[in-house]
Amino acid sequence: MAEREARDRTLGSRQLAALLPDPAGARPAYRHLARAIGALILDGRIALHVRLPAERELATALDTSRATITAVYDLLREGGYARSRQGAGTWTALPEGRAPRGITRHLRPHDSAIDLARAAPALPEHVVADALAEVTPRLAEHTRTPGYHPYGLPELRAAVAERFTRRGLATVPDQILVTSGAQHALTLVLGLLCGPGDRVLVENPSYPNALEAMRRARLRTVSVPVTDAGWDVEILESTLRQTVPRLAYLIPDFHNPTGRLLPAADRARVVRAAHRSGTWLVVDEALAELALDVPAPAPLASCSGPGAGGEIVTVGSMSKTHWGGLRIGWLRAPSRLVTELAAQRVANDMGGSVLDQLLALVLLDRAGELLADRLDRLREQRAALAAALAEHLPGWTWEQPSGGLSLWVDLGEPVASALADRALDHGVRIEGGACFSPDPGLFEQRLRIPYTAPPDTLREAVHRMATTLAGGLPPSPADRRPRWIA
Repeated sequence: MAEREARDRTLGSRQLAALLPDPAGARPAYRHLARAIGALILDGRIALHVRLPAERELATALDTSRATITAVYDLLREGGYARSRQGAGTWTALPEGRAPRGITRHLRPHDSAIDLARAAPALPEHVVADALAEVTPRLAEHTRTPGYHPYGLPELRAAVAERFTRRGLATVPDQILVTSGAQHALTLVLGLLCGPGDRVLVENPSYPNALEAMRRARLRTVSVPVTDAGWDVEILESTLRQTVPRLAYLIPDFHNPTGRLLPAADRARVVRAAHRSGTWLVVDEALAELALDVPAPAPLASCSGPGAGGEIVTVGSMSKTHWGGLRIGWLRAPSRLVTELAAQRVANDMGGSVLDQLLALVLLDRAGELLADRLDRLREQRAALAAALAEHLPGWTWEQPSGGLSLWVDLGEPVASALADRALDHGVRIEGGACFSPDPGLFEQRLRIPYTAPPDTLREAVHRMATTLAGGLPPSPADRRPRWIA
């Protein structure tokens, strides 16, 4: 059904031309363009089974010859990136055995590869075993019910509300919606509050999954910088005032990927500025509890003054504090919005897994002891990573974050994508900084390096990256474009 619907869509010649490099920039131009289109298909920026523009139209849009475009389409068909039917047109396709990068980047790496692409911790086996033993009798009770809970299990909603209240933001269960992870929560909010073409303010850099969700919702992102020094709140205020975005997505707590923490003095300013522009604030708190050197921050929504906090959605998750495989997240919002979001989520999944939510309840009950152990391990792993980088790659620099899960490392030269490509041959999977940017061509001198692996593994990973760099990197091809990776 989805394929049949996609075949009814045609990619406009101007739309495709806007995604492609200038064909005059490299020779031969037809290979240059064919590689670029294949990369866009793998990155998901061009959908599968969509009709490509007619050769004459694309040639006009690119200001090149029709013969060049004919050669481009021939190469795409030879490589498996296109299928044609005489008299009907040419459609995008996927070569045999390939999967879009947005999927492959979430698969397990090769057996010998160290995975530094995902900043996500593991969960000790005994913790899961103990939680399952405690959950089993509770699950048996739920099997006598239909098992659908669009808002989430009432007891889990109450537990999440109580956690917000304990952190300084008074919350009742009616303000909580339990979701299948924070990404699910964000997707629901974007679907309800935004429409195609709406402006959305984002930080630059930002979380790739969130940026991809916005692209797929056809939203227009307006970016504000987050540097090693943090946010420039005056720029953020002026951007809100001048662009009046429908929504602003912020990660103020141990920002992913920079690790910065929005100062307490600036939080109320951000909330007031969003309120003045009529902008919904979506605050991602996935990392808020991973405070390593400072006290854990209070929720940003707690900084709102009278009448200024009604348009804030706070998104949280257990993926970074506990385990991503649990797929439990939540959002806190005005109760009327929670009701609308719950109605929307019914059309998607009817409600989350009861078993996962019961496990989440048990783990949240033990959060104090579990989190203390996790923070101690993260401090040890952060120190090991920093020491290994200083020893093997002394030219790289970074600002040590006071919390979170990763270092945002400056390589000193724009080689991040080339290094990431070559590092996989040496058994390290990592992503260059470009995938964290909403704007093309940025952060080629940056790597996000998580410290979620054991110290010995991190030391080995740094050694392998140093070996990769010492072997020399190929020059970036002229047709290289940033890869949009979820």
